[in-house]
Amino acid sequence: MESLFDAAAEEAHKSQEPLAVRMRPKTLDEVIGQRHLLGPGTPLRRLVESDAPMSLFLWGPPGTGKTTLAYVVAGVTARRFVEVSAVSAGVKEVRAAIEQARAELGMSGRQTVLFVDEVHRFNKAQQDALLPAVENRWVTFIGATTENPFFSVISPLLSRSLLLTLESLSEDDVRAVLERAARDPRGLGGRVTLTAPALDHLVRLAGGDARRSLTYLEAAALLVPDGEITVETVEKAVDKAAVRYDRQGDQHYDVVSAFIKSMRGSDADAALHYLARMIEAGEDPRFIARRVMIFASEDVGMADPTCLQVAVAAAQAVQMVGLPEGRLNLAQAVIHCALAPKSNAVIKAIGAAADDVRRGLIGQIPGHLRDAHYPGAAKLGHGKGYQYPHDFEHGLVRQEYAPEPIRDRRYYEPTRHGSEQHFADRWSKIREFLRGGP
Repeated sequence: MESLFDAAAEEAHKSQEPLAVRMRPKTLDEVIGQRHLLGPGTPLRRLVESDAPMSLFLWGPPGTGKTTLAYVVAGVTARRFVEVSAVSAGVKEVRAAIEQARAELGMSGRQTVLFVDEVHRFNKAQQDALLPAVENRWVTFIGATTENPFFSVISPLLSRSLLLTLESLSEDDVRAVLERAARDPRGLGGRVTLTAPALDHLVRLAGGDARRSLTYLEAAALLVPDGEITVETVEKAVDKAAVRYDRQGDQHYDVVSAFIKSMRGSDADAALHYLARMIEAGEDPRFIARRVMIFASEDVGMADPTCLQVAVAAAQAVQMVGLPEGRLNLAQAVIHCALAPKSNAVIKAIGAAADDVRRGLIGQIPGHLRDAHYPGAAKLGHGKGYQYPHDFEHGLVRQEYAPEPIRDRRYYEPTRHGSEQHFADRWSKIREFLRGGP
């Protein structure tokens, strides 16, 4: 009788758990996404299939399955699972968890998975407390972090662990997560149906975050306990309007085109509007960051060389921070690009050079420029007569650099916009000197 009561109590407790917790995979084969980490022979597979303890760092954006993988490792291998939150635990709690794991290992031989979520929040003393357990393999340590561990984790701990990088889930992955949750008895058990537009909207809102997608689905299901979830239901549940933006259709290309052309036209307000539309519609922030990096060279170039630095920094920040905070980094880069002086001299230069190569204007590399380091190169005349520019005044020496067919071709034609004026003046003098002028 007592066992029936306990089972009923456990079932009631499970029903109160969030949908994301109820749908947590129990085996590696149930995990959606992260295929690069789950194949045969990968460290995770070896950890599951063998009894040997191992220390891992799981680095990736929120909702990509870091906690899930830790639970799976513990569950499949029957190891004890101890979770420590880096937000609230101190050195005392860490040492207590390690001592308990050592005692369990000594008495029963049973290993412990010590999972530290948000391990980047641990200070040096707290991370130092983990070292003996990791080094002596008293525990299978798994640390989860959304921040670059090379900056947030001490070197001795990182060097004793494997670093596995998780990727944001693809749209297909998130769609599969939602469809499984809608029909699985652990989830909604088929009590509600998802219209195709509602499913697409949930996928967009998730932004590659499985946990967020399930949280939104659960909120929408509460509004229609035994009915149909539509786009309107999702909007009411999560207070997010369905932005008119189809990532596979005309709206996607129209918004991206307007975004680029607004930056090119130096209208920062319009560019920010289109940036906001993409973010609110669930566009992958990495796609946006890539477009900004391309723009920095294609439309700004040497007129403001710092533009590319800002764009690259924003892309790295988005990768480390994620949304919603990452929109600040993107916005800063967009404003910088929009207000920077413009020049398309870089793309015109490489385009003209590539056109000549395609037309067959290649020619022989001058002998004095060829590699002379390998045995026998001197006998072929490679490097003979090469003059080292650093040995001459201003670091310049007149000698042939280009193959004969393109000797008089001019590719880089700088503008007089912004910083490029300085490069224009310098390049004009250098080019004249190299071509035989004073």
